[in-house]
Amino acid sequence: MKSITAAVLAAAWLCAAPALCASATPRPVRPVPQTLYSGRWYEVARTPNQMQANCQAATNDFSNWSSGAFSVVETCHEGAPNGPAQVMKVSGHVLPSSANTKMKLGILGGLLSQEYWILDRSEDNSWAIMDRADGRYVWLLSRRPALSAADKATALQRLQALGFHVNTLTFAQR
Repeated sequence: MKSITAAVLAAAWLCAAPALCASATPRPVRPVPQTLYSGRWYEVARTPNQMQANCQAATNDFSNWSSGAFSVVETCHEGAPNGPAQVMKVSGHVLPSSANTKMKLGILGGLLSQEYWILDRSEDNSWAIMDRADGRYVWLLSRRPALSAADKATALQRLQALGFHVNTLTFAQR
């Protein structure tokens, strides 16, 4: 038991020095315009996760922006891009003093909620990198169903610069 406690304390001490801890959570790179919280976003790639295990051709439709609050309709097709649609309605709000880079999304009237961050985006706001606040899951989103080869290469470079392993991403099938 003492050796386990010592190992946990040693790991906690090492991670106090960011250069030694490989899993440092990425931070948003720059402010986000509120227009990113409106219209349709297509999922281009994501970290595999249990909630989307059988999800294909996912989209997020943002609407009803009002003073930092908004609605999202998340659509996922079960098993194949033309499979049955699974729809979930989500409410969200931008977190104060975050330059629109951090949001909290909730379902069931906010009973279940999760914080997400917009880590980076293209200059023209045609794609964005979003992750969970803990850095465990990341999504590459686009205003179009597919990114051009040049935009995809740029986005993947940005993901790598943020510390994500792009070879582990699941890419959308459309």
